[in-house]
Amino acid sequence: MTAVAAQAALSKRGVAVLIVPVDVSQAAAPDEPDFTVHRAQPVMRPSDAELQQIAEALNNGKKIAIYGGSGCEKAHGEVLALAERLKAPVARTSRAKDFLEHDNPYDVGMTGVFGTAGGYQAIMDCDTLLLLGCDFAWRQFYPTKATIIQIDVNGTHLGRRHPVDIAAVGTIVDTLHALIPLVKPRDDRSFLDHSLSHTHKAEKALDARQTSGHRDVIHPQYLTGLIGQHAAPDAVFTADGGSPMVWCLRHIPSTGNNRTIVSLSHGTMANAMPQALGAQAAYPGRQVISMSGDGGLTMLLGDMLTAVQEELPIKVVVFNNGTLGFVEIEQKVEGLLDTFTKLQNPDFGRMAESMGWWGRRIEHPDGLEDAVKAWLAEPGPALLDVVTVRDELVMPPKVEAGQVFGMALYSAKGILSGPKRAAGVVDMLKNTILP
Repeated sequence: MTAVAAQAALSKRGVAVLIVPVDVSQAAAPDEPDFTVHRAQPVMRPSDAELQQIAEALNNGKKIAIYGGSGCEKAHGEVLALAERLKAPVARTSRAKDFLEHDNPYDVGMTGVFGTAGGYQAIMDCDTLLLLGCDFAWRQFYPTKATIIQIDVNGTHLGRRHPVDIAAVGTIVDTLHALIPLVKPRDDRSFLDHSLSHTHKAEKALDARQTSGHRDVIHPQYLTGLIGQHAAPDAVFTADGGSPMVWCLRHIPSTGNNRTIVSLSHGTMANAMPQALGAQAAYPGRQVISMSGDGGLTMLLGDMLTAVQEELPIKVVVFNNGTLGFVEIEQKVEGLLDTFTKLQNPDFGRMAESMGWWGRRIEHPDGLEDAVKAWLAEPGPALLDVVTVRDELVMPPKVEAGQVFGMALYSAKGILSGPKRAAGVVDMLKNTILP
């Protein structure tokens, strides 16, 4: 049963649980042959007829976009080779960041709520969309007037998020190896260049927020950029569900060797530190960084003692904005006044020191970079408590009219609710809209 559990975990790439009753655990082991675990690596690709149909659709397309997901994990070279042949922009899901972002001249970024205008625009403007190993759930981020081709190793994923015109089962590596020779190379890169132009503008807008900030405040994007700049090339990043996850996905550059671990399926609030503990135990020689929200960290403070007990030298940075930020944004977008989101936080740096960690608190941008360097250089567990600006909005690639109305309604309610609420509205405008 142990071998079966391990085989299931490897084959399904998930968790296997084996529960052993006390009487069984105390019994003598039976005399039986040795079992072992196998790592199967089958070649999986569509049939020749399906490959020909896919190639014909790509050859007939005028504005082709590639949308890659986690199924592209071992297909970086193949995806780039196809993009070069088609002169196609490559958008990606959040899960594909580690696999497609680095060393990719065709990269136009993520789409979806966490994405940017480059990836969003490339997908919405294309006339042929090739989905490679992605199961992105939000239908409003798919094009309405395009031929959609989907390739996935799991046949149950085909067409389940959005209707597709052509669907086939196969691994992305094996499928592209067989598909690329059937695709006609093209010279026209006008759509690619147009998409890259959108991407550069979107990145410039993101970079503008990745600064120390006016009025002596610390933007979370600036903090994240410094961490990405000084982290080890093969660092493992975990991030709490909410705004830390967005800053991680947008502002930590992929190196091809680092890894990003977030909770995309469940949106867990306090996932970063326990994920960091697990990653550090699995890879004791690598730098592991937990990007924790103040709300997420306080839910699992006991695990800080686990890091000391198990001698796990994780690095925790606290995005201390004094609020459940993502929940607050959701309330404001719905036109509601923020309610029950404010947090009364301690000095997390001093608290960490009392638990046997290295700890420090930073409240102003001056000295932040030196603090980040010192924090990452610590040999044991270390916590950096950074007071970031509270009213930093997570802007999606496309703002819907309903979101604008909701924010306007929140602002009006805030102004009319008295000086304290009005000051919050003014701070939001200063930190988000004004240069």
